[in-house]
Amino acid sequence: MKLEKPGSELSWTWHAKEKMKFYRLSEARLRRVLRRPERVEKGVAPGTTALMQRTGTKKHITEIWLMYQSLGEEKQKKRIITAWRYPGISPVREEIPIPEDIRREILK
Repeated sequence: MKLEKPGSELSWTWHAKEKMKFYRLSEARLRRVLRRPERVEKGVAPGTTALMQRTGTKKHITEIWLMYQSLGEEKQKKRIITAWRYPGISPVREEIPIPEDIRREILK
């Protein structure tokens, strides 16, 4: 599995590669979760973000989760730390805090 490409904005940890094999997740599927997440939460590890996207059927719902860390000053590069498949619907934890002035502007 060769995921590292020169000049790529993503880097993958060994742990993430192993989890992709275990849960049968492709690089393209995880990029899709990264681009269009249904839910964004603060990651369990410090300085990380967790993203979720629902998959499966109505009868057998699963979620694909992806945890990444932003690298550098520009925060363009991301290190994918881990990915997993959750059976069912996971409970909502705390959301990422949005500053109050931006929240008011969004609600207008």
